[in-house]
Amino acid sequence: MIKSILAVAATTLALLPQPALAEGFPPAEPFFAATLTDMKDKPVALSSYKGKPLIVNFWARWCGPCREEIPELSKARAKYKARGLEIIGVAIEENAEPVREFAKAYEIDYPVVLGKSKGLWLMQTLGNGRAGLPYTIAIDRQGNIVAKKLGGMKKADIEAAAEAALK
Repeated sequence: MIKSILAVAATTLALLPQPALAEGFPPAEPFFAATLTDMKDKPVALSSYKGKPLIVNFWARWCGPCREEIPELSKARAKYKARGLEIIGVAIEENAEPVREFAKAYEIDYPVVLGKSKGLWLMQTLGNGRAGLPYTIAIDRQGNIVAKKLGGMKKADIEAAAEAALK
């Protein structure tokens, strides 16, 4: 009897509409559900980015590969901005002032939010179980993660992520 009930339940669940996920990628909903803070310690509801193609880059000031990819992320923002792509930096940091200074020194021209106590959890929820940095995801207009990479990204990696997000 229990097996029959489980079989009916499994069949019913299989017939329900499922979110369209790119194969092997986690859902992006936790990103859009989060509220982080900007470099002035003001809250930023990440739901405000829904419907936009995104590259989301998790980084920290002390991370060498993070520092190396920042100029390429800025160049990609300039290249793809007219097509609607936005790049968001999520600093795995607690304090805004050193992040502001770092962003100024590295001429970061895209939005940066501070992960604070939620940053590591959010990054892990979005597919980075190791919590290594840098970690980058691309999200398309439908809100699906369509690319992800743990480790530094070169120009070609960033452009491929941008194109995936813009499809």
